[in-house]
Amino acid sequence: MTRPFRVAVIGSGPSGMYAADALLSQEDIPVSVDIIDKLPSPFGLVRYGVAPDHLSIRSVRDTLDKVLDHPGVRFLGNVELGRDLSLDQLREFYDAIVLTYGASRDRALGIPGEELVGSIAATDFVNWYTGHPDSASDAFTGFLAGSRSVAVIGVGNVAVDVTRVLSKAPGEIEHTDMPEHVFAALRASGIRDVHLVGRRGPAQATWTTKELRELGELEQTQVLIAEGGDVADVASERAIAGDKAVARNVAVIQGWADHVDDGRDRRIHLHFRCRPVEILGTDRVEALVVETTVLDDEGQASGTGETHRIPVDAVIRSVGYRGTAVEGVPFDDRRNVIPNREGRVVDGDTAIPGLYVAGWIKRGPTGIIGTNKKDAVQTVTCLLEDAATPSAWKATAPEPEAVDAALAGRTVVDIDGWRRIDGAERALGATRGRDRTTIHERAALLSAASD
Repeated sequence: MTRPFRVAVIGSGPSGMYAADALLSQEDIPVSVDIIDKLPSPFGLVRYGVAPDHLSIRSVRDTLDKVLDHPGVRFLGNVELGRDLSLDQLREFYDAIVLTYGASRDRALGIPGEELVGSIAATDFVNWYTGHPDSASDAFTGFLAGSRSVAVIGVGNVAVDVTRVLSKAPGEIEHTDMPEHVFAALRASGIRDVHLVGRRGPAQATWTTKELRELGELEQTQVLIAEGGDVADVASERAIAGDKAVARNVAVIQGWADHVDDGRDRRIHLHFRCRPVEILGTDRVEALVVETTVLDDEGQASGTGETHRIPVDAVIRSVGYRGTAVEGVPFDDRRNVIPNREGRVVDGDTAIPGLYVAGWIKRGPTGIIGTNKKDAVQTVTCLLEDAATPSAWKATAPEPEAVDAALAGRTVVDIDGWRRIDGAERALGATRGRDRTTIHERAALLSAASD
């Protein structure tokens, strides 16, 4: 074929950018790639998921940005699948489609009281403090000002991020790229106690040691082990002996075991072997009821029937992300992923020609940012194997102009538009002595893109 093989990558987070890079870096088959995202700015969870005070991790977006320098790549921002383009249109315009739109919804606890005012999803809170365009600037202003004690349910890195952001003194976040309204709300926060709650023990927590240690390095905050911090059970001893990362995590926890309240302004209380069973309150959250658990030899938790209350004004649920379905694409409702074999989307046992998947919507919300690179390469390898077969190419060559015509009248942010947003954020940050300040509102992003 003399024309390029045209590919649409739906989603510009790490998995989407890594997939585009793998396609554009190989020389066996000529390709052109359109990276399509519903947001005006690229990079997905690197921009709107990684905590703003983790500057080294957020700097990954500079690496991802270089993908947009490849010849043959376009960025179509502010374009949503199902709203601006249908799956049928994509099939018409491209030889292959790679779905990399992630898993952005939260998982529910499924306990009474979860609907009370003051019970919120970590996904919503993270969106707010990172400046996601779909999160209102005042979404958590009252929440922060009106709360003094908060329970964060979950023992993964997102739960640790949320706990750290809530517990940091204002001076410890001033260097970040958070939007100005987030700084203002955090400065006015009344929160002094954060209770981090996990249903199993320290050896079963999924946070990484670096993130865990950071909790003990905060200027005005003390870490206290409230309950369940021991590891004297078969499953924990086995986990510690078999995994160095687990052993390091447990060592950090044990290093905090003898801490007593020294009167510092803020406190983080770690509750292990506590399963949330109810959120109490009349009009809003007043307490979290937890049941003490025990672990079997495999590390699974079961309730003892013994319950107690943790007095809190709010509950933040951080028990995982889940993917959502796209009309016309098979979906596994149990695992909340698109069924696939090594990235080829399948309907039952049959692979769907020209349809692929990568990232969290392929495998579930697991791994670190770098995991998405290997995952995307696997998918692209399959795609290129299929593209070596003449039947994978459209009989009538799809042209970029057809996509542009379908999007006529819509405000589309291209690569130059993103570069203008990037420059505007850097300029705004410079006025406040920072490297960058995130522009939050969609209208402001679109205005910057067209300036």
